[in-house]
Amino acid sequence: MIYRFTCIVCPLGCSIEVDVENGKVKEVKGCKCPRGMEWAIQEVTSPKRVVMSVVPVEGGALPTVSVKTAEPVPKEKIPELMKFLAKLKLKAPVSVGQVVAEWEGIKIVATRGA
Repeated sequence: MIYRFTCIVCPLGCSIEVDVENGKVKEVKGCKCPRGMEWAIQEVTSPKRVVMSVVPVEGGALPTVSVKTAEPVPKEKIPELMKFLAKLKLKAPVSVGQVVAEWEGIKIVATRGA
């Protein structure tokens, strides 16, 4: 099976093709840099995403604060993370960059103060 991507690692936006046979990467074409090749292989074998959301905050100037994971999360675990974030409630003050929670060893960081 051939997967086609537009690389997002650098501004070049290479058109990448990844040929996968029996669950293994056979060939990667179209990368102009090694980072793009690494990204394409990861995207096929174990895709990950930085997750952003909002959580309620008590006593702040605004009712919610935006948060994100400090590192990418495996795509298959995102629904579980979102359930965790849905139960999270913060109390003001919250600062930008503050670690407000941790889930499975991944830090959840505020991206807006409250």
